Amino acid sequence: MRLSLSSKFITKNVLASALAALFVFAAPMAIAQEFKLAMSSPPTSMDPHFYNLFPNLNVSDHMFETLVTMDADSKVIPSLAESWTLINDTTWEFKLRKGVKFHDGSDLTADDVAWSMERPSLIVGSPGKMDVYTKAIASKKVIDANTIRFTTKEPYPLLLADLTSIYIVSRKATTGLSSDDFSSGKGMDGTGPYKFVKFQRDDRLELERNDNYWGKKPAWSKVTLRFIPNGSTRLAALLAGDVQAIENVPTPDLARVRADPNIALYSKVSHRLIYLFPDTVRDKSPFITDKDGKPLDKNPLKDQRVRAALSMAINRDAIRDRVMEGLSEPTNNLVPATLFGNNPALKVVKYDPEGAKKLLAAAGYPDGFGMTLHTPNNRYVNDEKIAQTLAQMFSRIGVATKVDGLPMAIYSSRGSKQEYSLGMLGWGAQTGEASSPLRALAACDNPAKGLGGFNWAKYCNPKMDELLIKALATVDDPARLKLLQDATAIVINDGGLIPIHQQVTTWATKKGIAYIPRTDERTHAYQFIQQ
Repeated sequence: MRLSLSSKFITKNVLASALAALFVFAAPMAIAQEFKLAMSSPPTSMDPHFYNLFPNLNVSDHMFETLVTMDADSKVIPSLAESWTLINDTTWEFKLRKGVKFHDGSDLTADDVAWSMERPSLIVGSPGKMDVYTKAIASKKVIDANTIRFTTKEPYPLLLADLTSIYIVSRKATTGLSSDDFSSGKGMDGTGPYKFVKFQRDDRLELERNDNYWGKKPAWSKVTLRFIPNGSTRLAALLAGDVQAIENVPTPDLARVRADPNIALYSKVSHRLIYLFPDTVRDKSPFITDKDGKPLDKNPLKDQRVRAALSMAINRDAIRDRVMEGLSEPTNNLVPATLFGNNPALKVVKYDPEGAKKLLAAAGYPDGFGMTLHTPNNRYVNDEKIAQTLAQMFSRIGVATKVDGLPMAIYSSRGSKQEYSLGMLGWGAQTGEASSPLRALAACDNPAKGLGGFNWAKYCNPKMDELLIKALATVDDPARLKLLQDATAIVINDGGLIPIHQQVTTWATKKGIAYIPRTDERTHAYQFIQQ
């Protein structure tokens, strides 16, 4: 069987988005301009393979590229690979674009691609390794300088989606480097539209246009990505003209922004799920106490009824209306309805505090207990505000809840070490389907198979894993859809994860600058255009 997938996978929507992207890159360049963009979260590393964290991926997109990428609607389109062919059920052949060069002037070759698939597994000290996206590749074969073949252990329909997350780096420039080296500019030789100039941690990243870029060159000759976690400060920078665009408009200021004729607002429902992960494993959990603050010897979160009670205690509509100012979609799923694997049978849990109290009593906690909810405080839209609201809701059913908000870099480091009893986190379905959160957040911890990389609570249900693993090897879409929906139902009904909402992402620009909103929430300086 020899089937060309470069045409099979490009739908009308994908083509439309590809054309939109071309339009962006074709923006006028007559006058060299500097573009300043305020981002809401700083990256933790410049190494594009170090940590599968959204802020890291977002900045890497400017300098590094992948074989295939996602359009604004999370559909796969060509990037460094101009075409691909499924030679048989387990062998994929990719043809690279000719003439592509790294920022140092060297040629991109299939050998660099092979190295880029190997390197993520060699990373040391990552809180969330990216080799989850390369585990399916059993072998790599360089055919010639512009052709490479990947063989998977078994039929694997998600290979294309996985490859949208693996950046291609230069073997010569990155061999022997530590991840810390990248912050000083070492190894920062990508193929992307912008070149690395300077990185000031937690402050800014300075870039310059890659005039040898293989595609249409972006309009902006210089770009500064400023990292401003505080929403009010970020908006103030836009209003003062210090930046020309921002992401994640602070929700209290939405009405003001919408009414300002000098600002344009863009928004889109994202595939980012905001959820809770309870400690379902340990008999004694570190932040579970009685009402007087004395540690409990028995962990109530191990009881599914307690986890169900917490979900029933959440008034998701109130969070949407009062905390998020309408910028969320309450959910009981892992991905939005537009993505593959959404289970329509999983309806949003009805707010029922009295029912929650009954479940607590049935589980042996009629008077409740105490706990701490840990959350990032600089990563997601209103993250700590959401957590504080949840704490109030839990306290109303007798679960006296404290909130501990931490910067994302500290939060993720501690979370990966299983230091929390109940944590809040967000996850974007990078592959465009439910297998992404299932594999990373809910699968039993199995690094050898690339499962459970972000399963910080160590939830494990072998039946769910069985369905997921089968889905990952099922090429037939209807059959895979049913498997993913059933696997999702197990996780949700178990309370292994407690969904809150899908985040709605916003961008604001100075009048005269436009942006194409993205489902994946990514903010690309090269996709802002001057009208």
